[in-house]
Amino acid sequence: MADNLEHEGYFGSVEYSSRDGLLHGKVIGINDLVSYEGTSVKELKEAFEGSVDHYLETCKELGKEPNRFYRGGFNIRTSSEIHRELSIMAERKKMKLNELVNKAFDYLVKNEDKVLNQNKVEQ
Repeated sequence: MADNLEHEGYFGSVEYSSRDGLLHGKVIGINDLVSYEGTSVKELKEAFEGSVDHYLETCKELGKEPNRFYRGGFNIRTSSEIHRELSIMAERKKMKLNELVNKAFDYLVKNEDKVLNQNKVEQ
């Protein structure tokens, strides 16, 4: 995951505030808000790691699951044209639309940088 911090299997965002002159971020993929800040990359990384460790310790003490629960289902909004094209594609391949979309998601997850960087160039 580019431009993110990683520690103990958790990821953190990296943002810059020109108003404060600080780097800051939050742990992503959890139900709670855990944030951190620093004046340098080294300080930000140390603050992130300390925040993750403290969060995990607190969850353990409280007997709380630290990770966000993902059901595996969510709504996707797209244009009627894309919906139509995907439905036709799925039928041609003798697949359910859900199966086709999941294959696309699998490809995106495995090729994140390639796919997302390609889109930046095309825009």
